[in-house]
Amino acid sequence: MSNPAAPASSAPARPRASSFVLNVARGGVIGAVEIVPGVSGGTMALVLGVYETIIGSAGHLVRGVVSWIGGLVRRSGTAAARAHFGQVRWSVLIPLGIGMLAAIVIVSATLAPLLESNPIQTRALFAGLIVASLAVPARMVGRWTWREVIAAVLATGLAVWITSLTGTEQSDPTYWMVAGAASIAICALVLPGVSGSFLLLVLGMYAPTLAAVNDRDFAYLGAFALGAVVGLALFVTGLQWLLEHRHSITLACMTGLMLGSLRALWPWQSEDGALHAPDEALGSAIALFLVGIAAVLTLLVVERAVRGRAATTASGSESP
Repeated sequence: MSNPAAPASSAPARPRASSFVLNVARGGVIGAVEIVPGVSGGTMALVLGVYETIIGSAGHLVRGVVSWIGGLVRRSGTAAARAHFGQVRWSVLIPLGIGMLAAIVIVSATLAPLLESNPIQTRALFAGLIVASLAVPARMVGRWTWREVIAAVLATGLAVWITSLTGTEQSDPTYWMVAGAASIAICALVLPGVSGSFLLLVLGMYAPTLAAVNDRDFAYLGAFALGAVVGLALFVTGLQWLLEHRHSITLACMTGLMLGSLRALWPWQSEDGALHAPDEALGSAIALFLVGIAAVLTLLVVERAVRGRAATTASGSESP
């Protein structure tokens, strides 16, 4: 009996290890795009197939923290908190977080100069990424009715309006302003089509936040973290409810937000966001736009192949 059991117990180790590496890579992609104004990390999470896992786990994590604090205050125990924490997909969130942190550190040092020296080409590349990514939420909607179409159109208009705003940089923001800006910007992390970095730009808090990170201003960063936690706690619960009870309408709105966010990625624009007709670097912009489309299509093909392989492995292990 021991010999047949040995292969069964050791066989799942390879899929778990490969899943960890794959989730680290997914987190790296999400973290890399999240630091770019105009590009949404939520969009990449949706494309990479981990969006609903992140939302569900974040919802349980938030409710777990609230239950834990409430249990300590009322001295009623923390059983409810432990139940919520047990529903969190730690095996997915932890490698995603590792990949995101690594990408933020690495990409911020290399991408920022690239954005400054080649803004037309980089915006064209990211626009290609978003255009190809539109297929993901649009397909998840299922059957499009007039309700979904109207929701998508309204969301598109909202995104175009948001991305047309320009903010005045705050030279000496108060901690209340920092926390408020963080509570708004963090919502973009889980909302496809909206860039948290761009919202910070609109609010005039992008440069001060980057300066606080570089200067290790822990008071500023503490206020930012507190605002982010509060904003995420309030927003994730509502978004999770919408995905569970208004799934098609919510995904239609996400499709519209992603479509409208392309306004921020028009390659030819001034520093204040005014759009211009195509002029210089047209050829390279078109080429990189197509590269962006091809990159997302490749990701989708790889993702489908990995899911298919995992499904085949699971069905094979269940069969007698």
